[in-house]
Amino acid sequence: MAAEPVLLLGAAGQLGHALFQALQQAGQPVVAWTRADIDFSHLSELKQRVAQLKPRWIFNAAAYTAVDKAQTEPEQAHLVNALIPAMLAEYAKANGAALMHFSSDYVFNGRATRPYLETDATDPLSVYGQSKRDGDAAVQASGARYVVLRSSWVVAAHGQNFLKTMLRLAAERDQLNVVADQTGVPTAATWLAELALRAMSLAEREGFNGLFHATPRGQTTWHGYAQYVLTQAASRGWTFKATADQVHPITTAQYPLPAQRPAYGLLDSSLLARSLQCDWPDWQVGVNQVIAQLSKQRPAKV
Repeated sequence: MAAEPVLLLGAAGQLGHALFQALQQAGQPVVAWTRADIDFSHLSELKQRVAQLKPRWIFNAAAYTAVDKAQTEPEQAHLVNALIPAMLAEYAKANGAALMHFSSDYVFNGRATRPYLETDATDPLSVYGQSKRDGDAAVQASGARYVVLRSSWVVAAHGQNFLKTMLRLAAERDQLNVVADQTGVPTAATWLAELALRAMSLAEREGFNGLFHATPRGQTTWHGYAQYVLTQAASRGWTFKATADQVHPITTAQYPLPAQRPAYGLLDSSLLARSLQCDWPDWQVGVNQVIAQLSKQRPAKV
């Protein structure tokens, strides 16, 4: 009889792609679904498909991540980020499965003066943040076995993200203006996927359960992040019209967007680090790995 599989939702995204690779490398029987495989907007169909598969673990990397678009599509954001996690947790509770879910620092208002703890009150500033907050709450209230990993500024060689946007724009423009008054932590998807598998193993061995913050050490701003990326890429032979010195700091007010972002998104990850008992890298380590991977892919388009 075949082993009960791990179901992975959102396999086409940055994190989903990294999770699929990590699960395969770990020898886990994994079934990966993307939006091309199933319409996530039909909850009843999704629930039926999950029930037919009978997974022992569900990794939910599916998310509505268009932060600004969510302001005008609140129902869609709530469906994907809140109702689907709630349904998956309900299934897990009823069928003895476990859920691995992923969340965001955008559940906080960014007015803190020290890194956020898991126990700190949420107060999202945007529809996206509200939908992620509601998804977290639904999972926590479900009574299911679950691990929620709350992270920030996810980056990977696969998919679209800030790092790849900076590489592209710096090759096209003589100078860049980047917001310098928002602080956070770039988090490599491959590292987050490794943490998820460690958490899964600990959950199976020792009943590990709960919501945890999961970001590397250190901090930066979008401006500092952009300068770091261009400096590291240049050291690997990339050429740009706009070098790191031509990346100019601006304020959030000078770059208005439909959705408000938290000015301070640092998450205290010490609880997870103690639980998993593994080395905790600086954020630059994961970013360097992404740049190295992209460098190998050149002259492929960023």
